[in-house]
Amino acid sequence: MPRKTSETLTEAELRIMQVLWQKEYGTVQQILDALPEKPALAYNTVLTTIRILERKGYVGHDKDGRAHVYRPVVERDEASRSEIRHLVSRFFRNSHEDLVLNILEDRGIAPQELERLRKMLETVERGAKIDGRSERR
Repeated sequence: MPRKTSETLTEAELRIMQVLWQKEYGTVQQILDALPEKPALAYNTVLTTIRILERKGYVGHDKDGRAHVYRPVVERDEASRSEIRHLVSRFFRNSHEDLVLNILEDRGIAPQELERLRKMLETVERGAKIDGRSERR
């Protein structure tokens, strides 16, 4: 029985996506050449991983002669938000508050970080009031 395709990016997929987000496009060989040397990946591994990314909808390709030139279809920010939604759903019962509390309890927070978070929350709260949105989304 084949293994179920992961909804989120695996480590190998993320490494390839990081190259594509940086370069904006590339052939398998160009992507392979841009990957960090450790751990080294074989050409066929990169090709297989890119095909998986294409099936997942993260990557598209164009033909340039005989070569396929791959490009990201999903932006880095969108992929990041998707990963966070998955994490919150899976481990925190869809509670972003529980996620934040877990992070704060786990590593604590420096006074500078706390002040920065307060300012960010104030900015979001002001924006919500200006837009007429409710406090809780």
